[in-house]
Amino acid sequence: MPPRKLARIEPTDDWPYLQLQFEWPEQEAYEVVRPVVLFGFTPAERAQQTGLSASTIYRKATRFEQLGIRGFLEPEAPDSKRLLPQTIRRAIVQLKAEYTAFRPNELATICEVRFKRRPSSHTIKKILATEPVPAGAQRRFPLYAEMTDPLQRRVAIVRLHTEGWNVASIAGYLGTTRRRVYETMKRWITEKVYGLEDKPPLPHHRETKATLEMINLIRKLQRNPELGEFRIHTALKEEGIHLSPRTCGRILARNRKLYGLRGPDAKPREPKAMPFKATYRHQYWTTDIRYIDVHQLGGGNIYCISILENYSRAIMASAISRSQATPAFLSVLFAAIARYGVPERLVSDGGSVFKATHVKAIYAALGIEHIRIDPGQPWQSYIETHFNVQRRLADWDFSQAQTWSELKDAHKKWMTDYSYQDHWAHLKRADRRSSPADVLGWVTGRRVEADELRRVFAVRAQRRLDQQGYVRFRNWRIYGERGLSGRPAVLWLYEEHQTLEVADETLSEYTVAYQRDRHHLRSMDNSRLYETRFVSPQPPLLELDPEGWRLVIELPQRRRRQRLPSNLIQEPLFALEEVGRR
Repeated sequence: MPPRKLARIEPTDDWPYLQLQFEWPEQEAYEVVRPVVLFGFTPAERAQQTGLSASTIYRKATRFEQLGIRGFLEPEAPDSKRLLPQTIRRAIVQLKAEYTAFRPNELATICEVRFKRRPSSHTIKKILATEPVPAGAQRRFPLYAEMTDPLQRRVAIVRLHTEGWNVASIAGYLGTTRRRVYETMKRWITEKVYGLEDKPPLPHHRETKATLEMINLIRKLQRNPELGEFRIHTALKEEGIHLSPRTCGRILARNRKLYGLRGPDAKPREPKAMPFKATYRHQYWTTDIRYIDVHQLGGGNIYCISILENYSRAIMASAISRSQATPAFLSVLFAAIARYGVPERLVSDGGSVFKATHVKAIYAALGIEHIRIDPGQPWQSYIETHFNVQRRLADWDFSQAQTWSELKDAHKKWMTDYSYQDHWAHLKRADRRSSPADVLGWVTGRRVEADELRRVFAVRAQRRLDQQGYVRFRNWRIYGERGLSGRPAVLWLYEEHQTLEVADETLSEYTVAYQRDRHHLRSMDNSRLYETRFVSPQPPLLELDPEGWRLVIELPQRRRRQRLPSNLIQEPLFALEEVGRR
């Protein structure tokens, strides 16, 4: 029989068009692997052209290389690795018969839990479509309402959950609610077998933060009786413990009643409108001196000199001093301006230290407007509230200090706690800056050059202590501390007061008298040495007589040698006559 005549068409690689020309399945099978076998195409590239999977093309090409054209004619033997075992197939059909609402992905999860093998959703659909439904399928568990034993009910929920059933399937199979299934699983996870038994119908109390550990920690902080609920709240917040002020207040009241502890004596008052309320940083500074009467050191009065920034409530500078004279205040003011710049206005009371002639001259030179509060109205000063906070936070530590060094450490700790703990005035800020240090930030006032600042603050000389603890100022040797040999010191000379400081701590104070020129010092007496943390580690070989110990030694004034006139005359480089001729 002669071959039939075919229509001539143009060769093409368009796979959908080629599929229309195939008459036998063997043609299509060979055309799939032909570019891979003849031209070296990869199965992945051919899979993009034909739409088949790369593994199928790879398997067909391998059979063609092994069997030739027989690989297309003979059917492929089933791969045992690709077929699910009969036990898994039977389990899928039985589960579907037991609960018809199962979805393929839920059946896959149950197979993964029971047989450690997760079939695909497509495979499960094929199994359910091809496998026969088992006759007489029975339920393993009755409905939840039909089980009279509460333990049996909860065991059924736990058993189905351990087999891989999800909450929705368990609730639908047993005819109960999802909430009941969640509660049963939570009791099983937290209490194991003991959570499956019935419990007495006691009221449920939420777990509170006021544990015994928290109550004991607050009791330790109550050693300082001046701390209220807000300061306890901020102290715990620094330790990473978050208790509300109300909760702290309830615990404080409970501890006072239980242990007989004393609480703050002050009662809250209605706030008044402050006349010096700042609207921006460094608009107002407030300064004052507080007498500390709770210390146990003896040896005279102790004062705390502080300068407060009204907007942020931050401490610009503060110092513990035995003296409240003008040099002590100028030392604190100098430290504040050197670090934070010059404010616009300085508020104080009517103390003579703040309105002295020399201090007013410094205000004028730096462009600071000095403002006094009304007489008898201390509430107008922001620093009065600050001193009340200091009384609550630091007075108990001040009273426990036994040495000057411990007192200075307590003052330094108070400054750190006050600057970085939450402040009541900043609790409602929108930017969530609640501490004075955060509110102040990096903003400073008008900056002044260091040389100009030292010139404005009158006589402020820097010296270095010698081996005997003296410094030299003009034609005087002034004693500071023998244990600070070689350390730098600062001398403050204001009118009739001479003060020697090291590291912002006053060592000694003297009264001076001037000569008629008001520049040279005529005498220096009424010496006073202060107790400091700087003590010489080496005791003296001989005990010095306090009456014969000279703290101030006058040195003979140095006289400049007069220069004698010289008879030597420099010869001219050129003779004047020669210069004239030229």
